[in-house]
Amino acid sequence: MRANLRSYLYLFVSAVTFASSAVLLSATASANAPDGKDSKAQTTGQAPTQKRTPAPPANQGSVERGRYLVEDVAMCGECHTPRDSRGNLDRSRWLQGAPIWIVPVHPDTNWANRAPALAGFEGFTDEQGEQILEKGIGPNGLPIQEPMHIYHMSHEDAMAIISYLKSLPSSYPQQ
Repeated sequence: MRANLRSYLYLFVSAVTFASSAVLLSATASANAPDGKDSKAQTTGQAPTQKRTPAPPANQGSVERGRYLVEDVAMCGECHTPRDSRGNLDRSRWLQGAPIWIVPVHPDTNWANRAPALAGFEGFTDEQGEQILEKGIGPNGLPIQEPMHIYHMSHEDAMAIISYLKSLPSSYPQQ
């Protein structure tokens, strides 16, 4: 019974995350244009081009956008935050890394056992974060392991997430 429940939970979390990714991708495509519409794609029928410029120092707007993407869209805390004895997220250790609590329906040798700590963004460079969020390539140069979803975020969204993660304390006082 417990294995079936975990399987259903995994499928539910996967479906919700996938649906959130689709909404995020369509929203960011139109949000990146000055008028809220992708004018190049509308006038020429071509895909928009992404500009790769160095990110400016984080401002409060990009940190807040990153918070929204992490907490409300991608829901990173579901896997990257430890849980208490009742299975609730332990907000006192927000994004400090945690054992993966969902299991695949069938054995998978590429399944991660632990979600890494994200708070403070220690141990990662901005470039590694960009590769993870924009292309799904981990710091080791290999595709990221499941159950992490491969996102194809815009550069601006990836940098907003990195700014938010850097704004968090890398360790929290023990309660």
